[in-house]
Amino acid sequence: MTTTKKTSPRGGFKTGEAIVYPAHGVGHIMAIEEQEVAGFKLELFVVSFEKDKMVLRVPTAKAASVGMRKLAEPEHVEKVLVVLSGRARIKRTMWSRRAQEYEAKINSGDLVSVAEVVRDLYRSEAQPEQSYSERQLYEAALERVVSEVAAVNKVTATEALALIEGRLAKSPRRVKAAEGEADTSEDQEEAAA
Repeated sequence: MTTTKKTSPRGGFKTGEAIVYPAHGVGHIMAIEEQEVAGFKLELFVVSFEKDKMVLRVPTAKAASVGMRKLAEPEHVEKVLVVLSGRARIKRTMWSRRAQEYEAKINSGDLVSVAEVVRDLYRSEAQPEQSYSERQLYEAALERVVSEVAAVNKVTATEALALIEGRLAKSPRRVKAAEGEADTSEDQEEAAA
């Protein structure tokens, strides 16, 4: 037996609201249902993830413990954009250990941690290509950041991606590399003259 309740807020969440679920990213609460499971009544958030075409039912009592949260505030998103334009911090450990750390950050649901993964794994056109596993982690992290920035700033995913890539291109190392390329081409032009 399933009954659907439309508007009553539970744990600060309400129907129609955009939320972040750590393992899946940004979703929307479609309803708050009550279901009977094994003789117990359970109240559930029905969360839809459009991109994955998936619906998830989360017990209202477990929402906080699984890390479900409201979208970040605009000020927090601005902090994330600053993190993206910062210097990449890549540890000198084995890739398998770093990959585990990146995966944990992505699934933490913390927007700043996910942005750190994006910043650390980003490669510009001038840099060497990534391995398959690096690319997979980068794309997963980027998708999470893009979807939340788009939802908070009320823009399309394409506009959010452009904003994020613009910030990534401004990181100190990438700006220096671009200037180095410009200096080299000027030297070649002078030598040719």
